Amino acid sequence: MGPLQEPQQTKQSDRSQVLVVLPTYNERGNLQRVVAGIRASGYEVAVVDDSSPDGTGDLADEMAKADSGLHVLHRPSKMGLGSAKILAFKYGLERRYDAMTEMDADASHLPEFLDPLVEAARKTGGVAIGSRYVTGGSVVGWGPARRALSGVANVVCRQVLGLGLRDCTSGYRCYSAATLSRVGLDRVSAQGYGYQVEMLYRCRQLGVPITEIPIRFVDRVYGNSKVTLGEVIRTLITVFRLRFARD
Repeated sequence: MGPLQEPQQTKQSDRSQVLVVLPTYNERGNLQRVVAGIRASGYEVAVVDDSSPDGTGDLADEMAKADSGLHVLHRPSKMGLGSAKILAFKYGLERRYDAMTEMDADASHLPEFLDPLVEAARKTGGVAIGSRYVTGGSVVGWGPARRALSGVANVVCRQVLGLGLRDCTSGYRCYSAATLSRVGLDRVSAQGYGYQVEMLYRCRQLGVPITEIPIRFVDRVYGNSKVTLGEVIRTLITVFRLRFARD
């Protein structure tokens, strides 16, 4: 009998076919730690920086000089979270990655959940959501107000759009390349949380399988959150726009 081998869910060669998308705006204090964690897990990274005043884009360029698995895309101004991710998705599709994972650059999304998300998306050929609200998921560091905002947004998404998902606004998810090719990225117009919801809605319309994988979400330590009451209101507007849209 040969030596026992540990089971491998995701081989190193498989990880290199996955692009992790990191939109950034003023995340210099978090960038190195976040990228290091992802790269240590074996995945390639695409940073999309919107000309951060704190020099996040410059730091990303310096890091990329020593790491061929780190790709940096620059935009001339702050143009929105959704369009940043779509730009990176198109970049990944052009280079034939077979899956793309989106994460926040504030260290709230932990690299230890990358493998389960990628495996789930590959298994179904659809989308895997890193969910805070299914059994086994959790949130660390939020106060009552932030929990309430997130909770209201998700209840409205479920009730109005009939998505049947616990965490419609999670920004930690993996898409198969086939799904991104089908969804019609140029049609997606919402930003912020609204972008997350619109992507799921369009996937659901196409019959794309959507799976929720429990994650532990840890609130940022450095920098300021970009989630505001105004952002939640814009998300709700997006939900009702989608509900009554004809396309």
